[in-house]
Amino acid sequence: MVTLFALGSSLVWGTSDFFAGMASKRRHPVAVVGWTQGLALVALTALVLWNWGSVPWHGWPLWSVAAGLSGLAGLVCFYTALSTGTMGVVAPIASLGVIVPVTLGVATGDQPSSWAWVGMVIAMVGVTLASGPELSGAVSGRPVLLAVGAAVCFGCTLFSLDRGARSSTLMTLWGMRLTSVSLLLVLALLLRTTGGVERREWPALLAIGIGDLGANALFGLASSRGSVSLTSVLGSLYPVVTAGLAWLVLKERMRPVQYVGSVLAIAGAMVIALA
Repeated sequence: MVTLFALGSSLVWGTSDFFAGMASKRRHPVAVVGWTQGLALVALTALVLWNWGSVPWHGWPLWSVAAGLSGLAGLVCFYTALSTGTMGVVAPIASLGVIVPVTLGVATGDQPSSWAWVGMVIAMVGVTLASGPELSGAVSGRPVLLAVGAAVCFGCTLFSLDRGARSSTLMTLWGMRLTSVSLLLVLALLLRTTGGVERREWPALLAIGIGDLGANALFGLASSRGSVSLTSVLGSLYPVVTAGLAWLVLKERMRPVQYVGSVLAIAGAMVIALA
């Protein structure tokens, strides 16, 4: 069940990231982040109120704030990179942030089996190979820097989300969204703009926000019940989904090394699941 939750988070993350990248080509990435996060917070607040009587108020607050801050910075960097670079190669770079929770997880007591380590290495080599065209300098360097920044932020977010979810997945997600949306509201008031988003765009932005929220929830459920090292690797395979959708819908060209990387990423996930 833990493996299914973690892989499910990859599937949902990859799909929502694809559509977020599409939206960021029409609107400023900060506006996309703000609206998707804000609309998701409304839905999440309703769920929190529904479960108000059983809400715990300890263990998750500080971790949710840390996840909110790092997650916001990561999404802004990531959506900007997706809007200016090739989705199929920007997403794999961002997913390399998995190194952060793996390292922190092992440092705080995780003890993956030998086969699990083999699967983790294969999976991470896979996403690295899928990043080949960007890392070789074949395209603009700006999306690379943004994707690297997103990777570090996402890695910190995954670890913070795992720690908060051990107390309450729901409240960690709520505190995470409340933190990010509060900062974005302050920014909107200072700039006196909401990004030019029209009402007809709300359903699509809500769907993206719910998708990102759902992926975070699946990851929190997986990591709080298993090893953060293993679930982080499985949860970071979303570039395969994003790249596949970009190839299928946008007809983005992928180089042979990217196909090899995608196959290795899937193979690594299978080894981890069997381990």
